[in-house]
Amino acid sequence: MDSAWNFRQAYESARKIKVAQDAFCSRLRHAQQHRWWALSVRKQLKKLGAFPQDLQWESLVDVLRGRVKLSVHCYEAVDLDAIIRLSNEFKFPIASLHHSGETYLVPDLLKRTWGGVPSIALFASNARKKREAYRNSEFAPKVLANHGIPVVMKSDHPVLNSRYLLYEAQQAHYYGLPENLALASVTSTPAIAAGVGHRIGFLQVGYDADIAVWDSHPLALGATPVQVYIDGISQLRAPEALVKPESLQRPPVTPDWSLETQRTLEFEGLPPLRGAKMQWGQRPPGKTGGKSGVKFVGLKSAWMADEYGHIHAMFDEESTSGEHAALVLDGTVVFCSKQNRDFCDNHEVQQIIDLKGGSLAPGLTTFGSPIGLVEIKLEPSTTDGPVFDPLTGTVPAIVGGDAAVIRAVDGLQFEGRNALLAYRSGVTRAITAPVSKGFLSGLSTTIDLGAVNALEKGAVLQEETALHVSVSLSLPVSVSTQIATLRSLLNDSSSNVWALIRSGALPLVINVDSADVMATLIKMKSDYEASSGNNLHMTFSGASEAHLLAEEIANAGVNVAIGVLDEYNARNARFDIAWAALESNATISKAQAIQLATTNLNHALGTKGVQDIVAYSGGSIFDFESKVTAVVSIQRGTIEMF
Repeated sequence: MDSAWNFRQAYESARKIKVAQDAFCSRLRHAQQHRWWALSVRKQLKKLGAFPQDLQWESLVDVLRGRVKLSVHCYEAVDLDAIIRLSNEFKFPIASLHHSGETYLVPDLLKRTWGGVPSIALFASNARKKREAYRNSEFAPKVLANHGIPVVMKSDHPVLNSRYLLYEAQQAHYYGLPENLALASVTSTPAIAAGVGHRIGFLQVGYDADIAVWDSHPLALGATPVQVYIDGISQLRAPEALVKPESLQRPPVTPDWSLETQRTLEFEGLPPLRGAKMQWGQRPPGKTGGKSGVKFVGLKSAWMADEYGHIHAMFDEESTSGEHAALVLDGTVVFCSKQNRDFCDNHEVQQIIDLKGGSLAPGLTTFGSPIGLVEIKLEPSTTDGPVFDPLTGTVPAIVGGDAAVIRAVDGLQFEGRNALLAYRSGVTRAITAPVSKGFLSGLSTTIDLGAVNALEKGAVLQEETALHVSVSLSLPVSVSTQIATLRSLLNDSSSNVWALIRSGALPLVINVDSADVMATLIKMKSDYEASSGNNLHMTFSGASEAHLLAEEIANAGVNVAIGVLDEYNARNARFDIAWAALESNATISKAQAIQLATTNLNHALGTKGVQDIVAYSGGSIFDFESKVTAVVSIQRGTIEMF
């Protein structure tokens, strides 16, 4: 209410100045119409007085006159209502509403904006980081477009890197925004909203020759410019094109999200996220013999892990032309073939699911964000909170003093929306460390993102996974002090945790970005191993400059764990690995790409256990044409269907 009143008061102040200015100009025009005006200019000007103006309200006066484009940063429906009522009271148009996560819930309200409906600038999946954004939905662009409301996809750089703005349009298209509107959302629509649609945003005669040439369809994952022209002048001197499959030269045939969209609107942005769950011990209705389970038909590809965790393609769309079937029985996948056709055909199952050219693949692992410890990152009452740091602060004696090592497993929260959305997207496992703003974070834990609570069987896959520290130039103590602290703890700490680190039984995960600091850490590792005879299991996370020391890192036996910073991004892990494979120019196979977010990550961070199995319909784990249909949880003994 205070904000609405302040806005209203501001516009009223601007309105009064505008009225006074109009009156001044009216008197001036009236005086100019009389012959005596020229004979007494100075006298008349003195009589008129000074032109009414106030620098504080100058920009708002221009808004009321329609001289400038107004863009409003606004999230919730109540705030949208306030600004739209103001637009009608003071009669000014709104060019665009930014962030505006709840606009899709109130399209009729948007249509009441004075001067016409504004363009809506949205994120594709960036959501739930604060209360105002909690109802943001990936289906918002589609819903708004269905109401004829212009949609713009945005980056909010550096929150989302503007270099990858097209990825926002790709995701919006994946979740239902029509192809033409998805392309327009980053070209013509924002140009029109910004008032420059007369010269940019279109490929038309007479417009600026600002053109991007892509190596694949712009809405295909990983589309990359091979040439950029500004005013008709090429910008890339020696462009190199990656090898892309022919299928990426057309727009993806995206899944049907009608039910999910309907449920999102029905529950005002917070639809239930659980699927239909079945325990393996259940029997088909009316049946007494045989095992329960699920049969997947219409398979075109499948990747499975062997006993060592290595991923293998059982078959894929490139090696086979037909469709396959598979049974999932008590957590075991049985692929149907000529040899076991009778068994597959006659076995009674709880459910038969047609994947329509779909795929089976291991569940992915996410790392880097505090998923499982926070629900709304910027709302302290919904988070586990940051831990005490012994290097930059004081740890209370009751906690254990400076020797205390906090465990993430003690602060877990299950069934958060980010966790369940990740689970529904094929990311079934998370490795989460305590939230820290200092040197020592604590012990991470490995959890099942589909679990109900910590007491459920298989919910906590590994209580203590790795020890996490940060060595950073941004901490209030010097890097050399941080390294000295780490060296001291390695050599002298009597803590059981550091004893496990010294023996190599527990990974030491160091969040570090600087190549210089990484080099120092590699030398420290080498010195310790030479003097102790033990091998340290060391992993760099973050590792922005790791590519500068790739050979040295590999030779030192150090792992690199690349993750995400924000919980909402965990759900996009399959797109991340697919993108990495595409950018590798065919040097990373599909099986190796899956290992990036399964075996490799698990090894780097010290987690164990069998990966879950995820069923995708309509395509594979790697593309924008598929969606998750079911998750087979090996540890919890469940099959959940969506």
